[in-house]
Amino acid sequence: MALARREPCSTTASERPLDFGGHSPRYDPQTTMSPEFPRMIQLRQKYPRSAPLDIPAVIRQGFESQKLLANIKPGARIAVAAGSRGITHVQEIVAAVIDTLKVAGAQPFIVPAMGSHGGATPEGQTEVLAEYGITEAHVKAPIQAAMDVERIATTEDGVDVYFSAEALRADGIVVVNRIKPHTDFSGAIGSGILKMLVIGLGKRLGAATFHAAALRLGYERTIRSIARISLKKAPILCGVASIENQLHETAQIAVLRPEEIERREEELFAESKRLMPKLPFDNIDLLIVDRIGKNISGSGMDPNIVGRRIQGFSSSQAEAAPVGAKIHRIFARELTPETNGNAIGIGFADFTTARLAKAIDYRATAVNALTALTPQSAKVPIFFDTDREAIHQALLSLALPDVCQAKVIRIADTLSLGEVEVSEAYASQINKRADLEAVHGPGEMKFDASENLLPLA
Repeated sequence: MALARREPCSTTASERPLDFGGHSPRYDPQTTMSPEFPRMIQLRQKYPRSAPLDIPAVIRQGFESQKLLANIKPGARIAVAAGSRGITHVQEIVAAVIDTLKVAGAQPFIVPAMGSHGGATPEGQTEVLAEYGITEAHVKAPIQAAMDVERIATTEDGVDVYFSAEALRADGIVVVNRIKPHTDFSGAIGSGILKMLVIGLGKRLGAATFHAAALRLGYERTIRSIARISLKKAPILCGVASIENQLHETAQIAVLRPEEIERREEELFAESKRLMPKLPFDNIDLLIVDRIGKNISGSGMDPNIVGRRIQGFSSSQAEAAPVGAKIHRIFARELTPETNGNAIGIGFADFTTARLAKAIDYRATAVNALTALTPQSAKVPIFFDTDREAIHQALLSLALPDVCQAKVIRIADTLSLGEVEVSEAYASQINKRADLEAVHGPGEMKFDASENLLPLA
């Protein structure tokens, strides 16, 4: 559909006096002129779909083709390590792994592999697994969530290697994870099986040791050196790796023998990077993010999307050039229920709401941020009582000659980029791109009676 732009609606900060008379700045329609906002267009990014996978069959065939089942003795205790957030079909993948192991005569059990997440307690990590649908009732296997670790070696760089004591006592370990670009660094690997071996199965102590060493030695170097030792010292049976497309659909699942994990992870990482979703435009005045949380990204909102690294707003500690779009202001509206108050990543935002600030579990957030040695990722930005006032002030802070022509993008979260809203300042670009479809609009931003945005269509 062809899109046209409306006339300018210039506004200035002097027309918008602020009232800071409460716990947060308040929008008062009696003393503040009604702000004008850019009109928004509902936009669809035309991503290719992946063919549906028969997950149980793919996993069973993977174990069989790798000749792994013949090595499993009847009654063998096999630890299935899982715990990364936001993985599509994670419950089905884990259940299929357990079923395959049971058919071979094994006695599988679940070990949470999530570092310090869940407040670094057995109860908290079990609750996190339950939110992903991984419970004893659903996957038909017990959960052993102890946080105890053993030091199994020291790397050539002098870094102690810690590993889950519960997993080490097993006869074999299956590591389940998605492979995707990491939020802290760029390289030939990212988040995947290797990281799960190092941070996830390292539990809180292993995660803290890794992060301290990574700041000194580099993330990729530290992951590889620790993971290589874990692959030799721990009874790793295999890795089960998945990659996803731009629509968050499972695109591929691979069962990897221990000796090929590092090499194959590099190959799968390259493919996952190619399939990574992106914002439709790179130059953005204001990005509105409806929700952030650990189930969306380990960093609350994915730095690969928003362009702000976990190490503050500099990439100097992340071994990478600046990534993602150039975004001048970020407004984060809410936490996901699944994050249980862990607001890691709120430090990326410039503006938020009083309701998000009230929903924060400050202890859980602090544990996560300090374990990762990234206290800036937990900083709480300026917050306002309503979305309307937060957007109003965010636009004014840009000092634009015409706020109605501000380049604004609204997303549900950094995992959900297939359908978004963009301001009509992008209209001319939409008309020129075959990969974008204007579904509806332009229309005014819509707020409810409490002055908060209505849900995305």
